[in-house]
Parts: sequence; C-alpha cells; structure tokens
Amino acid sequence: RMGCVWLGAIFEWEGVLIEDNPDLDNQSWLTLAQEEGKSPPPAFMLRRVEGMKNEQAISEVLCWSRDPVQVRRMAKRKEEIFKALHGGVYRLRDGSQEFVNVLMNNKIPMALVSTRPRETLENAVGSIGIRKFFSVIVASEDVYRGKPDPEMFIYAAQLLDFIPERCIVFGNSNQTIEAAHDGRMKCVAVASKHPIYELGAAELVVRRLDELSIIDLKKLADTDLTEFEPELEMEKEDERELPSSAVAVDDF
Repeated sequence: RMGCVWLGAIFEWEGVLIEDNPDLDNQSWLTLAQEEGKSPPPAFMLRRVEGMKNEQAISEVLCWSRDPVQVRRMAKRKEEIFKALHGGVYRLRDGSQEFVNVLMNNKIPMALVSTRPRETLENAVGSIGIRKFFSVIVASEDVYRGKPDPEMFIYAAQLLDFIPERCIVFGNSNQTIEAAHDGRMKCVAVASKHPIYELGAAELVVRRLDELSIIDLKKLADTDLTEFEPELEMEKEDERELPSSAVAVDDF
C-alpha cells in the first residue's frame, strides 16, 4: 500500500552520520566563558544546551546576555572556538554511507539538520562527499530555536514536502526524540554517545544505521490513518451527490 515516496528521512549530523566528540562543544563553552569573564557553566547546564542554537543557549540557559548584538557576537565566537578545536576533520560513522546509499537507491528523499552554521555544514558534507544525498539542508540560520523545540524538523519536513507523520528523524539524544515526537514524527535513535537503555523512548534504537532495512522504515512510517477518516468520509459523500453526466461534472 505504501511506496518509498511516502517516506521522508531527516538526519541529524553529529553522532548520527559522522563521529561526534561532545567534549569539544563543552570545551568551547568553557573557553568562551573565560574570554567573556563569566563563571564556567556547570556540567548539568552544558547538558541542557546540547542541541540548542548558540543564541538560544546564551540568552535562555546560560543567561550571559539578552542584548541581541552581544548574543550574536558570542554565538559567532563560540563557533570559531569550536572550529579551531575541531580542526575541520570529519569521519563518517561505520554504516552511515551504506545506509544513505540504500535510501538513495530507493529514491527516499533525505534532509540534513544541524544547529551548526550553514557554511560549516556545507563545507563538511562536501569534504566527505555526501552532499548529493541531501535534497534539503537546514542549518542554524534557518530556524529560530534548536532542540528540544521541533522547529528544525518540522521545517525540514515542509521542504521535503511531507506531512510530519510520514517523516522519520534519525538522532542520538533524548532531546532529539522529544523534538521529533512533539513534531508528530517517529524517531530512530543511534546509540553513539548514550547507552541503548537511555534512548528507550525512540521507536527504534540501533548502534549503526546499517542495522536498519527499508522494511523497518516503512513499518515506522505506516501511520494509522484513522485520524483522517472523517475527511475521507466527507469526500465520499460529496462524490455521491455529484451528477453522473460528464456535462454536470464540468459545470460543478
């Protein structure tokens, strides 16, 4: 009943498609705090800002400033520190290339979402040769809020031209699972930085993307259509009221 064109795949970047080192993000925040003369954020606060936009983290969680100019300046500086620490070297996670190849061969449209700046993201996907797989890229500049808000996933679904119920989000954190579910999407969690038992709220949890099959994804995307039945019944009633002649149909 459902072909592959009924399914849209939305991927997070770090820890899902490529290897991730969350310590670099934490070190970036600590370095920025030192430069700005702020108190070093404690570990629980650094966990809270995971997946957020830098601007969102600075103004709403760290509370370093609410001046838009200062917030943008610090957000930009944080990314500069991160890039310097990272070194611009990216490595695909085992199984990622094989999985996106399968999706591409089955003509399943794919989107890439990240709270990294677009320039960083475009350079990264280009450097490891996977830009061709993604018809949509949603970067930090495209959304107002990051996780756990579902905004970037909903926007990616719109650009893919799918309703949320027909999209599957691939992430690696509970913030991602929460955002996907709030956006009425299914979520496949990749246990790259969290153990499997911590990601139990996801519909599926895997260690590598190539553990998944097309059948697994179709089963996840095959949403119960009972919520659309009233609309379908109305359409049937309208059809019964239409005259049977071709002229009458044209007039209608």
